[in-house]
Order: sequence, then structure tokens, then C-alpha cells
Amino acid sequence: MTVDPGTADPTPLQERLTALEDRVRHLEDHAAIVGLLASYGPLVDAGDLRAAQVWAEDGRYDVEGWAMGSQADVAAMIASPAHQGLIATGAVHLLGAPAVTVDGDTAVAVCHSLLLRHREGGFEVWRAAANRIDLVRTGAGWRIAARTTRPLDGREESRALLASLPPPV
Repeated sequence: MTVDPGTADPTPLQERLTALEDRVRHLEDHAAIVGLLASYGPLVDAGDLRAAQVWAEDGRYDVEGWAMGSQADVAAMIASPAHQGLIATGAVHLLGAPAVTVDGDTAVAVCHSLLLRHREGGFEVWRAAANRIDLVRTGAGWRIAARTTRPLDGREESRALLASLPPPV
């Protein structure tokens, strides 16, 4: 088989292989982050304490006046009477598709979220919010280092969260 010298890629094979490995790792990281974030809603709506495991041990969660400073704090929130009462009457925590930027062992995801509550005859939106989620790669995989959630009620802080996504790397 002959290769037309005008169409052959002049990049050395090792360089091309390294670039391909980097691209595959980036795609795997992106998929792992999206999967991690997608797991939170179903687990938290089930009252399953594994929902707290999406956070790093020292991960922070700041949601409308409820500031948690560790994975254990998030687990305590899930086990709390307030949360258990919410899910006992029917609740749905939905995260919109996150816009994710990965940079080595850190990443940022920005997304919308909805908290729906069951009411007679259907569901109502209880909270629509903006989220910025900072992630870190750990020995156990990607985990949330910090999540900030603010209501989309017109306040500048909420819009700033949505605009905080870094440019793609």
C-alpha cells in the first residue's frame, strides 16, 4: 500500500497517540462528572445516604441558607426530619444538563435545578435555581468540592453563578 505524500499526516505516531489518549481521558472525565451529578437527584429523593457520597469528605454545599461543610453534613441533611418530611410527601430533585469544563484534576459544572413538590393533582415547582459545582478528582473518582445553589428569582447572584463557567479547556 502506498501513501500519497501530500495526504500523509506528518505528526509522529507517538504524538498522535498521546493526543488521542488525552482526548479519551477528557471524554471519560466529562462522562464521569455528568454521571455523578445525575446520580444525586434519584438518590436524594430516595433518602439514600449514598447521595452524600457525591461530595468530597470536606465538600461544601451552600443552598439557600443551609450551609454544609462536609460529606457528613450532607448526609445529616438527607437524614434530617425536614428532608425526610419533604420526600415522604413526594419530591423530585432535577438537575438540568450541566455545562462542564474539565481542567486536569479539577472541573466546574454549571446547571439549573428544579425542586418539585407533590401536591394534590400533580406537582408544583418549589424552587428553580442556578448552580455552580466545583469538582475535584479523588482516589475514589470525581467528587464535589463545593456546590452553590441560588434561586432564580431575579437576583444578580444567581445570574452570576450561571455566568461563572470557565471557557472550555
